Amino acid sequence: MTARRTAFIFIIATVVIDMLGVGLAWPILPQLVGKLSGRTVAEAAFIYGLLISGFAAIQFLISPFVGALSDRYGRRPVLLIALGGLCVDYVILALAPNLTWLVVGRIVAGLFSATVSTANAYIADITPKKERAAAFGLLGAAFGIGFTVGPLIGGVLGAIDLQYPFWLAAALAFINMVFGYFMLPESLTPEKRSAITFAKTNPFSALVRIGRYTSLLVLLIALFLTGIAQQGLQGIWVLWTDARFGWGVAEAGYSLAWVGVCMAFVQGYLVRIVVPMFGEYRVVVGGFIISTFAFIGLPFIVEGWMLYPGILFHLIGWGCAGPTLTAIMSQNVPDNEQGLLQGTLGSINTMAMIIGPLIATGVFRMSAGEDAFFANPGAFYFFGALLFIITLIIIAVDARKRMSNPART
Repeated sequence: MTARRTAFIFIIATVVIDMLGVGLAWPILPQLVGKLSGRTVAEAAFIYGLLISGFAAIQFLISPFVGALSDRYGRRPVLLIALGGLCVDYVILALAPNLTWLVVGRIVAGLFSATVSTANAYIADITPKKERAAAFGLLGAAFGIGFTVGPLIGGVLGAIDLQYPFWLAAALAFINMVFGYFMLPESLTPEKRSAITFAKTNPFSALVRIGRYTSLLVLLIALFLTGIAQQGLQGIWVLWTDARFGWGVAEAGYSLAWVGVCMAFVQGYLVRIVVPMFGEYRVVVGGFIISTFAFIGLPFIVEGWMLYPGILFHLIGWGCAGPTLTAIMSQNVPDNEQGLLQGTLGSINTMAMIIGPLIATGVFRMSAGEDAFFANPGAFYFFGALLFIITLIIIAVDARKRMSNPART
């Protein structure tokens, strides 16, 4: 087995285990917030949203620094430190006796959840440009696998005790850190490394620095707007399924496992089929069109079983468009700034994570519970559909320009 293949397998395994830990917590976190705060799920919805957004705010501030750090010292040490930090985070969450410690745990998670952007940079280091859409698709499939198994285990363990899943997540993060220490080679050669500057580590300066690549501007806007919709959907998923269908921890875990199966299929297999067949920009535009219709339809679902084909429809669109958009952007920056790009993309994603869940849980609070202003807990999805429509208008115009002027791509 070649060194490149070994490294690729390790990165896939890293993302699988990382997302397994996230998936373990996903079905139980809203109930845990309610338990520690002494409020109902509807009443605790905004606190839950603040926790998600606070986590994202920390990531927004730290992601460019982590990206620049990996450009200077290499991907390997950054990945190993991040895994160690996540191990500590899960222990804190497992022992949290009150809401304050839960907040502390989320802050630690925000500081060390840097594996995604660094893993993306690692893949960009070892993968030829024309093969990156498929490679990023496989990373998405790794997300899907971790997110399939995680919620199932989290639902089973969470039904026994809401904090048990965090112990398992801590053990997995520790095992993966030890495995990476012995098995992961460095991907960034010394001659491709770049110095750390304040402009690179400041999230706003990093956005400006990446913004000098004018071909990325529209794509960054597309990533941000659709990210708000996607993060909002994720932010209220467990809350919405509880209010709409009366689902508990186990049922939420099953539905999230289905999401993982769909993402593994779409990003691990379908992306490699549709990108060569239709081209990168057509895949992005077509994927956003599919997700627009899915968001419009979700609030009208009246039976729980209907959610499974409904969310698959959205994931076909989003799952194809997301990694393809990332691949397009990675082709527009030099090798020694891939870490900066991925860190900046991480900051944009976390900006969406700050805004999306706050909007989604705020709308959910107004549309669920006894004092709801309007009786449809899925009302946020209409707003998400609007964001996709705006993005489609922007990116379709840019795609037309790029197709008429190939030199821009």
